[in-house]
Amino acid sequence: MARNEEKAQSMLNRFITLKNEEKKKPKERRPFLASDCRDLAEADRWRQQIMREIGRKVADIQNEGLGEHRLRDLNDEINKLIREKGHWERRILELGGPNYTKHSAKMTDLEGNIVDVPNPSGRGPGYRYFGAAKKLPGVKELFEKPPELKKRRSRYEIFKRIDASYYGYRDDEDGILEKLEGPAEAEMRSVALKEWQRMEEIKKEAKRAVKSGEVANATTILFEEEEDVVEEERRAKEKESKKEQEFVVHVPLPDEKEIEKMIVEKKKAELLSKYTSENLLEEQTEAKAMLNIQR
Repeated sequence: MARNEEKAQSMLNRFITLKNEEKKKPKERRPFLASDCRDLAEADRWRQQIMREIGRKVADIQNEGLGEHRLRDLNDEINKLIREKGHWERRILELGGPNYTKHSAKMTDLEGNIVDVPNPSGRGPGYRYFGAAKKLPGVKELFEKPPELKKRRSRYEIFKRIDASYYGYRDDEDGILEKLEGPAEAEMRSVALKEWQRMEEIKKEAKRAVKSGEVANATTILFEEEEDVVEEERRAKEKESKKEQEFVVHVPLPDEKEIEKMIVEKKKAELLSKYTSENLLEEQTEAKAMLNIQR
């Protein structure tokens, strides 16, 4: 039984393929300018052809083993086809066809995020990189995000986030804090009460020892804190008594009679000054009147 390759090379098969090629129309070449096309269906067909070419080249450019020069050439060819596709899309819109530019693909980085590279490497606006071309030296840096600078928050932004919960006014709303504080507060109260009772007992024993004259025993009962308090009170009393004893009057203090006498003399001086001032005013008015009469 003959193989498929041998069948294809037989005279009959070659004759049939030649006849089929003769029946086919000659291959039409895509117009150089999109404005030369006058038919909407033809324009859409040429756009579909460009899309297929772009798809093939994008699949080829995914291979990182092609080398830097081949990857750059492929990327240039894809960008050229994309520009040509844009011309045909505008021509389709002029002929009354659909607007394909609304749903055009965006440029993405290595992570798939949409990026905007307006004029990288001086190749004109809208130049794009595909597949392994994104990892070429000098291109990879275009897709790297600059480090985010930590902006210092202003005083207004800090105070804008402050509310009642910041000051602890809403801590009791959930009831958790009350459950935790309840047993802790009872324990603290019991400890403080026991300590107060113990100190009261110590004070009572110390007072009894002082009254009975057993000062030595009282000092042994008192703790250091109580001894310090008693010692401070004693020193304060001694200082006050010393100040009272050391106070000496260097100026003779006036009696009540002397004070009354001084007040009377002061009032007399005030009355005399008023009287003299009134007399002077009267004399001045009389002198002015006499001068007016003489004139």
